[in-house]
Amino acid sequence: MGARLSATDWREDGWTIEDSVVFARALKERGCDFICASSGGIVGRLAVPVGPGYQVKLAARLRREAGIATRAVGMIVTPQQAETVLAEGEADMIALARAVLDDPRWGWHAGEALGASAVYPPQYERARATTWPGAKLRGGVAKVA
Repeated sequence: MGARLSATDWREDGWTIEDSVVFARALKERGCDFICASSGGIVGRLAVPVGPGYQVKLAARLRREAGIATRAVGMIVTPQQAETVLAEGEADMIALARAVLDDPRWGWHAGEALGASAVYPPQYERARATTWPGAKLRGGVAKVA
């Protein structure tokens, strides 16, 4: 079982990553297996420093300081970016949102971009980048890379 935390609300006098570390430790003691570290969106009109992977550092800190597995979110877009977060030990899992809304086959395309061969159901096999000439027209695997 996991929990999704708004690890900070980005207010100077609000909920901080330090508060989330304490809370994550308490959740772990009660049997929580992982924390999905999100942030913001709960207090209006704040300048949240949005950019590629902007919430990854929150997951990394919870993982390190609370000793709990984490799932990173926050503008993780490319397969290489997701792979780097995992390889560098900043998180144990990646959660995607808008990237998958943009490309519902993100997982297949990501696997192919990273050198793996995705398993396609038979009805989708003809859309594989290696067999469908149209993939080159839309950018093939490069679309998510």
